[in-house]
Amino acid sequence: MNNAAENNTQKNNNGISQKDDRCCKLSVVVSVYNEEKALREFYKETNKILEQIKKSGWEHELIFVNDGSADNSLSILEEIAHEDHDVKLISFSRNFGHEAAMIAGIDYSTGDGIICMDADLQHPPECIPEIIEKFNDGYEVINMVRTQNKSAGLVKNITSSGFYWLINHISDVHFEPNASDFFAISRHVAQVLKDNYREKVRFLRGYVQNVGFKKTNIEYEARARVAGESKYSIKKLFIFSINTILCFSNMPLKLGIYAGMLSASLGVAVMIYTLFTRQGAPSGYATIVVLLCFMFAMMFLLIGIIGEYIAILFTELKDRPVYIVEKTENM
Repeated sequence: MNNAAENNTQKNNNGISQKDDRCCKLSVVVSVYNEEKALREFYKETNKILEQIKKSGWEHELIFVNDGSADNSLSILEEIAHEDHDVKLISFSRNFGHEAAMIAGIDYSTGDGIICMDADLQHPPECIPEIIEKFNDGYEVINMVRTQNKSAGLVKNITSSGFYWLINHISDVHFEPNASDFFAISRHVAQVLKDNYREKVRFLRGYVQNVGFKKTNIEYEARARVAGESKYSIKKLFIFSINTILCFSNMPLKLGIYAGMLSASLGVAVMIYTLFTRQGAPSGYATIVVLLCFMFAMMFLLIGIIGEYIAILFTELKDRPVYIVEKTENM
């Protein structure tokens, strides 16, 4: 008996591992916000790949989550859902954000494996067969790591690298650099996220890397957007980065200790200068102004950091829903 028979696994004509003993199901979750120009092209390319993997024994569902789009995205998604019963539609009552859309898709998914991706085709659908290979190999968390993203621009690439460097140095959780919102998880991991990771201020790709289980990485090159523009401005990315740091690290709260030590050191330095200079005192005005400005700056910074943590606690205590579903199709 050969190895393929022993593993009860064979390759079909598309090179995808095929399980003989059971039929698996794949859920592809797609967050949609004002993507009317890209949706049909995305569906065409992705559905072609999903139909190919059917031959390997993997059924599928394509879950679109309309995150309160203001354009014709919802109408287009309804048309696609009416034409294809494997397409599921979840439509929010308003815009709740990309993270909420992905969480909703995971909540409603019924697959043995779940893939989260964007509708702008920057996350290439042709990676899906390789993801299925990893599922067949027993991996439960699959991080999709960008090798490059030419459309992001120099500033965005530098700030992204800087963010991952910073968060990995101040957090106990290791984040895979350049891991994106394009990732895959097993049903087991999805259930953990459904039951336990329900924060209102969240960083989903961080949770995925934090839950443990057997995981691996797949590298990919981000495509250019098929249409439209990025929904993340520099301001939104900055706020998102701050929230992520506050959710995964207590280090900012410890800045008070370091600021106190630094202020004490400066005080000692000024005292020594005062004792050992012939004038008997520093020149006065400039030194006092500089010290006061520095100390007040540190104080307001620390108050601001504490305020941000309190704001997150307040948001969690209010316990408002992560998202509100207005309507569904084919669910």
